[in-house]
Amino acid sequence: MKTTRRRFLKAGALLTPFTFIPEIFGKTTAVNKPLIISTWNFGVPSNAAAWTVLSKGGRALDAVETGVQVPEGDPTETSVGLGGLPDRDGRVTLDACIMDEHANIGSVACLEHIVHPISVARKVMEKTPHVMLVGDGALQFALANGFKKENLLTPESEKTWKEWLKKAEYKPVANIENHDTIGMLAMDKSGNLSGACTTSGMAFKIHGRVGDSPIIGAGLFVDNEVGAATSTGVGEEVIRIVGSHLVVELMRQGNSPFAACKKAVERIVKNQPQKSKEMQVGFLAINKNGEHGAFALQKGFTYALYTEEVPNKLFEAKSYY
Repeated sequence: MKTTRRRFLKAGALLTPFTFIPEIFGKTTAVNKPLIISTWNFGVPSNAAAWTVLSKGGRALDAVETGVQVPEGDPTETSVGLGGLPDRDGRVTLDACIMDEHANIGSVACLEHIVHPISVARKVMEKTPHVMLVGDGALQFALANGFKKENLLTPESEKTWKEWLKKAEYKPVANIENHDTIGMLAMDKSGNLSGACTTSGMAFKIHGRVGDSPIIGAGLFVDNEVGAATSTGVGEEVIRIVGSHLVVELMRQGNSPFAACKKAVERIVKNQPQKSKEMQVGFLAINKNGEHGAFALQKGFTYALYTEEVPNKLFEAKSYY
């Protein structure tokens, strides 16, 4: 299989030099490092910020932190950071995790009042013996480390919440960014991998609900020998299969990033055959060869890729339904 792929890539390079061909026949062509890939349309400006780090020879870890800070700080994004839609009590609670090439990890969950939870997660990784801090403890840690306490509930999000309260119906809609995450994966010039994942979680969730995004192995996983994966969508279903870790382990077994993402989605369908028809989950992955892949339950899952050959282009993933 590997020999066949090499021959195919060489033939493609001779025919169309510097052309990227996404996910042909369930496979992806290899690209040169450095590389950044991230979920959804807001991945485009996020990748641009991350590229300023990688293009100067910076570390993948610094790139992913810099990149996901873009939607975190954007008040018009209703599913990440500042501007995120609140829970049913009107409180904006944020979740994030980060992982580097040495399997160092940090995470925060149900964090309020801090615009950049990804940076708090990195502080947890670098300055504590712990992996995850939650709720008030995470907030106190952030404040002790110089983060500024702010009101994250924008007038627009507050208005949306008050309108929701009139009926208080909890019906997340697939591909409507009320439950979407930015997950970002990067490879630097040294070939090292890192990843970041950050979200405000499902809109109008029960206060205290935590999805897959801050959970290492569910919303994000990095193995520097194999590859990295991240997820988006309904976090409960990702947690159920430990989705990102599953994708990386499937790549370890020889599956391409595309095939690994597809098999993870198929696992969700097998577990939840009826429920899976009405929700969205998507996976995104890269391997050590610089190949990438994505697959989702429903149509509409987009992701952004940035390499020297592919300067920040948006793609739509293939889907089960």
